Amino acid sequence: MNTPTLPVRPDLRALDADALAALANRGLVKRAARDVEREPPGLSGDGSAIVAEFGDGVRATLPEGGLEQGRCTCGAAGICRHLIGLILAYQAVSADADPQPQSAEPVPGADRTAWSPGGFSDEDLIARIGARLVTAARRAERAGYTARVRRGPVPVVELPAATVRFLVPDDLGYVHTDARAGTRDDVIALAVWAFRVADVQQPDAGECVVDVGGSGVTAVAGSGLEAVVEFAAEVLRAGAVHSGTGLAATAAGHVATLERTGLRWPLDTATELLEQLTAYRERGARYSPEVLADLVAELFARHRAATADGAAAARARVLGSEEAAETPLRRVRLDGLGARVTAVDDERRVEIFHGQAASGVVLVSRRQWTTTDDGPALSRRRIAGTTVSAVAGGTLVTESAVRNASRAVRLSAGRVAKSTVTVSSGAWDGLPDGLLVRDYARLAAELDAMPPRPVRARVRAELVRVLEIAEVGPGHYSPGAQRLTFEISDTHGNTATVVASHAAVAPGRLDAVAAAFGGRRGRPRYVAGSVHRSGGRVVIDPYSIAADGPPVIPDLAEPDAFAGPAAPSLAAAAPGPPSATAPALAGGADPGGGGRVLEGSDLDAEVDVLAAAVTVARDVLAEAAHRGLAHLPPAYAGRLGEARSTLGRVGLHRVASALDEVSARLSPDPGIETVNAWVDAYLRVSLAADLL
Repeated sequence: MNTPTLPVRPDLRALDADALAALANRGLVKRAARDVEREPPGLSGDGSAIVAEFGDGVRATLPEGGLEQGRCTCGAAGICRHLIGLILAYQAVSADADPQPQSAEPVPGADRTAWSPGGFSDEDLIARIGARLVTAARRAERAGYTARVRRGPVPVVELPAATVRFLVPDDLGYVHTDARAGTRDDVIALAVWAFRVADVQQPDAGECVVDVGGSGVTAVAGSGLEAVVEFAAEVLRAGAVHSGTGLAATAAGHVATLERTGLRWPLDTATELLEQLTAYRERGARYSPEVLADLVAELFARHRAATADGAAAARARVLGSEEAAETPLRRVRLDGLGARVTAVDDERRVEIFHGQAASGVVLVSRRQWTTTDDGPALSRRRIAGTTVSAVAGGTLVTESAVRNASRAVRLSAGRVAKSTVTVSSGAWDGLPDGLLVRDYARLAAELDAMPPRPVRARVRAELVRVLEIAEVGPGHYSPGAQRLTFEISDTHGNTATVVASHAAVAPGRLDAVAAAFGGRRGRPRYVAGSVHRSGGRVVIDPYSIAADGPPVIPDLAEPDAFAGPAAPSLAAAAPGPPSATAPALAGGADPGGGGRVLEGSDLDAEVDVLAAAVTVARDVLAEAAHRGLAHLPPAYAGRLGEARSTLGRVGLHRVASALDEVSARLSPDPGIETVNAWVDAYLRVSLAADLL
């Protein structure tokens, strides 16, 4: 067949199946591929545009500038299968005409070199999204924002509100954002500017975090948190015990002010502080002196970090950018990475973790009920047209997701019908680097390099990762702590520790973890959960474990769901919480597939003196926030002195000296010096706890 001469379109040749699926959806791409294979359309050129004539009489035209510029006579709204078919047919013709191209033009599926979108000019951006949206993006740039930049053949920029991917080199017509079309196109400009900054500051880094802009706030005196910090000082002086309705009402006013100014992270902190004060006043079980103290200290920490010398560039990272509170997402695919169930009195909360492969981030959806149900019963609750367990362990494809800056995601009302869930096989090898961890040493370095928790972005599930498992070592059960641990290793021989603790609301958690790592579900291949550093090790709290078949979700498992005849349930072996019957689990282990559970009495005998000293000091300082610096009992000074002495004995002298400063400034009428001394001490103690 003679093929007419067609315009050369490098943009169409650069689009592989993944890029087309991002711009449309995978099902549409597959259908278009079948149609083209069965009956290829006739192709012709109209200037630089490609025209396809299909056998059913439909005519599709695709000029330069992106799929949105395409026109089709089929009448479908948006991108249709005919436009996708046009691209696939053009790629096939190009491959036939030039099977081994000598030019630099990329072909579908071919390796491409990394490139930078920072080379796009503002004029290019105006031509792509319009002057109005570029102006709106400039306002956000003047306020300052933080972005994570990933270089590669498909450059990616992760922003608080959305993730932007540049699918075709040097062509803004094929930029994909997970924000719903027409809602946040200004993020394209923000992403380009983030790459410009990265190209100047860290040109050789494959992945980096950059602070962009902030020039519009350099002339502003202070952090914008002065009023709320004064309020936090008053809470510390009065304590939760003496807060009353007045302080709670004042807190509500500060929350409203922070909402208007768009300082997201202090807003979240102040909101939680208000919730703590309300919970104490109403005698709610969610009140915690340690949480109250954490929130007060965090507000001071963010204020100090934002007003420190040279802090203008980091202001957006510390305070949160002026991003929209919520961003509707277009059609997205979310892989269930498990769930965490918590309980306070008769309130049950389920957090479901979703890996978004397209952006490499983890989103969190939350459901809450007033009930006495445990995890297994909650797993059968209905959400998104299916069950909690199906969403937590399956693949969710939805057009009704709304994401906020903290990476929480919800399904908007009235759009549930546009969500579908399919069973997952636990094949998480397609997740991107960063979310999927193959090198535990690299993960350890990443955790060590993170900023201190009180001034980090308040991103939910920021530490959720999927660890690939090469080998499982022995497991240990600690009866006193009701804790089960397994050592896992990667292909390089680096090790990490899986730690699962018993919770009454998740009675099958330890059984499920023991079964999965004991090999009764096949060889464990991946574990998803929250990671942190402890004692120089990488530790992961498991939310989901993938072996053979669908992933195991410990918090939603029945207590005896995985116990075989030779492996009785931990929960059922003795009345009440799990006991020292864990060694029996070893009888069902596959020596080639997983670890054996051993008695952990030796582990229980070891006392972590550092952690114990820091915990005592933290509790004593939290008591001051609970009672109030102005209302401390006479014996408090003695307890503070004992905590200081304990810290000194274990070698934490700088932390101990901070408690000395608090002791020296205690008085019945504490001023700002006493407040600052308490904040200094609490931040030192809490950071020491995070590093242990």
